[in-house]
Amino acid sequence: MRVLLTGAGGQVGRAFRALAPSGAAVAALTHADLDITDAEQVRRAVAAHTPQWIVNAAAYTAVDAAENAREAAHALNATAVGYLAHAARSTRARLVQLSTDFVFDGRASNPYEPDALTVPIGAYGATKLAGEHQALVDGAASIVVRTSWIYAAYGQNFVRTMLRLMAAKPEVRVVCDQIGSPTWATSLAQILWQMLAIDAPAGIYHWCDAGVASWYDFAVAIQEEALQRGILAHAIPVLPIRSAQYPTAAQRPAYSVLDAARTRALTGAPAVHWRTQLRNMLDELAVA
Repeated sequence: MRVLLTGAGGQVGRAFRALAPSGAAVAALTHADLDITDAEQVRRAVAAHTPQWIVNAAAYTAVDAAENAREAAHALNATAVGYLAHAARSTRARLVQLSTDFVFDGRASNPYEPDALTVPIGAYGATKLAGEHQALVDGAASIVVRTSWIYAAYGQNFVRTMLRLMAAKPEVRVVCDQIGSPTWATSLAQILWQMLAIDAPAGIYHWCDAGVASWYDFAVAIQEEALQRGILAHAIPVLPIRSAQYPTAAQRPAYSVLDAARTRALTGAPAVHWRTQLRNMLDELAVA
């Protein structure tokens, strides 16, 4: 299996590389290696590596910054996906495009299925949805995988931010009225490899770890599990606040739980609770 991976330096990219099975040849390209917003660079890279699969883990993920940088976000999250999809079609490769729970408006009360109505409420979600459309143009055999609340033992993410603040601050205040499903980057990477291995049909899929949480719930769990592992030396108060008490440039969906049942049925992957995966990630961090 020949795979061209973009965004190889990010959280999902690093996890995907680490889990590459024997016999898989992965051309792992960071932004320094390939600017996917340059159509000619994309064409040359795909021609040089002749992949069977292109896995696009590159994205503009600065949710708040995207509100004032819509052109830059659209270039990376949408236009560049079109370049990758065109290159894939031209070489009979298949594209896997990663997307986000932010394509939904958060007004639901049940987990979003892959065919649920998409109504992004911010620039980030809108550009990622445009990228989905680029990936799924006529003639493409692309796969779109939406995920949520990604974290890892490396990179910039909520878990690492909380650990840093909890070690330095007398207390932390965390939003309690945004609900989603934390997802370990390794969990997502595992499912991506499984989908490649079974040559999954084209279309939209959801993947997140099982269970739901608010950011406040997640922060409380992070502190409890980190204390048990000696990653944090002492506990501090974790205080719940409303989103209105923590204004941001971009509005977030209040409820963005993804229904991953179809993906589990297709791959046979078990439902693993997010807290179990958090423990796995912190175990990895503790020995790093």
